[in-house]
Amino acid sequence: MKFNSTRYLPLVVTVGQVVIFPYYIIWLKQVSLTFTLFAWFFAAFSFAAAWGYRIYQTKKNKERSLLFMIFVGMGVVYIVIGFIKNSYEYLPYVVLPLQVILGVLQGYFRAWHSEQDTYHLHAVHHYMIVGFMMIGFSFVKIISPVVFITIFGALLCICGVWEFFRIGKLSVPKKV
Repeated sequence: MKFNSTRYLPLVVTVGQVVIFPYYIIWLKQVSLTFTLFAWFFAAFSFAAAWGYRIYQTKKNKERSLLFMIFVGMGVVYIVIGFIKNSYEYLPYVVLPLQVILGVLQGYFRAWHSEQDTYHLHAVHHYMIVGFMMIGFSFVKIISPVVFITIFGALLCICGVWEFFRIGKLSVPKKV
C-alpha cells in the first residue's frame, strides 16, 4: 500500500461513524415526534444501506469507486443535519430523505471497505480507537450533539477532498 491515505481514511470514516452515532441518535430522537416515527426513520436508513451495499456489489468496475464522492456526500449530509433547527413542522419530511441518502452512502462505503486488503486490520484498530474516543468524550461537558455531527461532516468533506487530490495525482501520466 503506497499511500497512507488509502490505509487510514477508511478507518477515520468507520471510527467517526461509530463515535458520532450516539449523538446522531439523540438528534434523531429530538426531531422524531414519536417512537414509531423514529423506528421508521431507522428502517428507511437500514433498507437504504442494504441498497447502497447492493449497488456496490453489482458494479462491474470496482476499482473505480469514486470514493471521494461518498466521503463528501456523507459529510454534506452531516453538515446539513448540523444546521437544521428543530422548530419546523415539516422536519420529519426533511429527515427521511437525509436518512435514505446517508443509508445508501454508508452501505456503499461498507461494501467497498469490506473488500479492501486492510479491512481486517481496520476492524481491530476500529474497536480500540472507538473505545478510547468514547472514554474521552465522557469527559466532555455539555455540548449540543449537532456540534459533533457538524464537525464530523466537515472531517468527512476534508477526507473526500484529500481522496480526490490523491486520485488526481495517480491519474496523471508520468513523463518519460
